[in-house]
Amino acid sequence: MTDESSTPDPVRGNGTHLMGGFEPEEGLGHHTANRPKRNPVPSLLRTLLSDHLDAGYAEAAAARRSGAMPRSRWAEWGWQAIAAITIAAVFAAAVAQTTRIAPGMKQEKQGLLVSIRGEQRDSSALESTRDRLSAEVAGARRTQLEGNTQGKELLNRLDQLGLAAASTEVRGPALIVTLADPGSAGDLSDVSKERVPRSQQVILDRDMQLVVNSLWTSGAEAISVSDLRIGPNVTMRQAGGAILVDNQPTSSPYRIVAIGPANTMKSSFERSPGMARMRLLQKSYGIRLTLATEEDVHMAPAANRDVKYAKEIPTGNR
Repeated sequence: MTDESSTPDPVRGNGTHLMGGFEPEEGLGHHTANRPKRNPVPSLLRTLLSDHLDAGYAEAAAARRSGAMPRSRWAEWGWQAIAAITIAAVFAAAVAQTTRIAPGMKQEKQGLLVSIRGEQRDSSALESTRDRLSAEVAGARRTQLEGNTQGKELLNRLDQLGLAAASTEVRGPALIVTLADPGSAGDLSDVSKERVPRSQQVILDRDMQLVVNSLWTSGAEAISVSDLRIGPNVTMRQAGGAILVDNQPTSSPYRIVAIGPANTMKSSFERSPGMARMRLLQKSYGIRLTLATEEDVHMAPAANRDVKYAKEIPTGNR
């Protein structure tokens, strides 16, 4: 007989000693035996139904039983009062500083406004002088060239070039297109209908460009937008709530004048892409659109600009 005390305990493959040779997985299926062991986790719903008091109450009760005094409510109020006084002091200092520097800022603003108005007056005076001198030069040139046939041919050529460059005065029948934003109309209260965010502006620079190009293709010989002559060196760009025509801000309503055969232009323009776009904006956003013709309209020339650099483009084969 062998001594039981000398019998070694069975050892599993991983080196773990088993009690009395008992296998825990004995009699279990393969999937059941290899199933991972999970520690029980208390359910959140069970905790909410069983624990009705916050843990902080238990801690306060334990502290009270142990003799520790809870924080005084007067102390909490004191800290709150100190915080409120600090915030009020900061705001008071900010208001005092703003009040102290406000007169200086106002004076500086007034000085800038005076300077801007002075520069505008000087610029207007210089523009008037430039226009007067240009008219004198044109008159002297015409007087000198009208005396012979070659001079008259040259004048006709210069007139054609001046018309294309929008540098000469034009007079004749015209088609007048008036466009206006709906303003504060009710159908623009919906934000989804705003073409420009937080603005009632509907007509944009690209719409104006399309209308002007449609008038050119309809037979216009000269065009102005809000009394600003359109020429080859004139741009039309959006700048916030205004449209810049030749760097001059314009606003609704926009008056577009096209000199040429008025009735023919009107018939052609009504079938153009520009008119189709305006009809769509009128239907969708409620812009105001009117067409009218006049027999005799005078249009001033565009601003003259000196050409700083020019290069001739060869027309022959490369």
